[in-house]
Amino acid sequence: MADERAVPIGIIGCGTISAAYLKAASLFPSLRVVALADRDEAVAARKAEEFGLTAMPVDALLGDPAIEIVVNLTVPKAHVEVGQACLAAGKHVYSEKPLGVAFAEAQPLIAQADALGLRVGCAPDTFLGGAHQTCRRLIDEGAIGTPVGGTAFFMCPGHERWHPNPAFYYERGGGPMLDMGPYYITDLVNLLGPVAEVSAMTSTPRTERVIGSEPRRGQRVPVEVPTHVAGTLRFVSGAVVVVAMSFDVPGHHHRPLEIYGTEGALVVPDPNRFGGEILRMATGGEWQPVATDMPYADGNYRSLGVADMACGLRAGRPHRASGALALHVLEVMEAFGRSSSEGRHVALETRPERPAPLRDDLVDGRLA
Repeated sequence: MADERAVPIGIIGCGTISAAYLKAASLFPSLRVVALADRDEAVAARKAEEFGLTAMPVDALLGDPAIEIVVNLTVPKAHVEVGQACLAAGKHVYSEKPLGVAFAEAQPLIAQADALGLRVGCAPDTFLGGAHQTCRRLIDEGAIGTPVGGTAFFMCPGHERWHPNPAFYYERGGGPMLDMGPYYITDLVNLLGPVAEVSAMTSTPRTERVIGSEPRRGQRVPVEVPTHVAGTLRFVSGAVVVVAMSFDVPGHHHRPLEIYGTEGALVVPDPNRFGGEILRMATGGEWQPVATDMPYADGNYRSLGVADMACGLRAGRPHRASGALALHVLEVMEAFGRSSSEGRHVALETRPERPAPLRDDLVDGRLA
């Protein structure tokens, strides 16, 4: 149950991901969902009925004085426009990833929030999950020595196999890097700090995709973005990580994330999950499992970042899934395409601080 200091939130965008947010939001006493909205009011009404909530038009939600944070779950190409409307209405905003479809487009959103004294937060928040926080602690405690490198892989045949409306994955703002890259890049920044430089190459093997899922099975959608992206990140710390993101790979054996240090190596779980198997190997030793003894590792907590933002708002401290972090991640992801098209290494402008580690005693959803 929400406590008396719970932050009232509204949600704009009632598509596929909204159910995960609504289910998880009930786990955090710091949150109280007030209303739902969608540009298709019938969609919002159905979702509200499913979860026992109130649906209202978007303008009405933005004008509701009770709502302090708006969770923006619209499609990627609408994230900035909707975010700016939320800020203009005097609301803090937490966006689904990515922050925007272009770095230059997202910069004014952050500037607007700063000028108004409002907060911007952004998914993913999976890096706050217990497994990833355990890996963060291991690295910070020197369990693998000084990090020197790593690998990050997400590769699949494409989302048109299962998603009921997959066209947006292949439009501007989609592709494997902007869709799945936020999970990997954000977790890498959590583990290793900010990125200094990107070198990459991209390709688009197919100009259209055939939908394999209902209700649009057999329809063709054009591909507007690179669907195979590979490159290297050099972090400010000096670590060098190889990255590959693809919608063109039928299968592979790579682990999602591995971090290599001067005294050992670490297998990090899937950054699209809050938990998972952690393996550590000391130099010359064998892989050994590492127990996750931190909270939020045993389920889908896809409102954890919003809850942390709400608690930060009440406590007057920074929130972890911040706009500054998301803007840096967006700049990194965009740099893959720039590096490929311009044939050069791309140095990054942004330098966010690593998010503070999540305390390991937060077991009841009452984030401090």
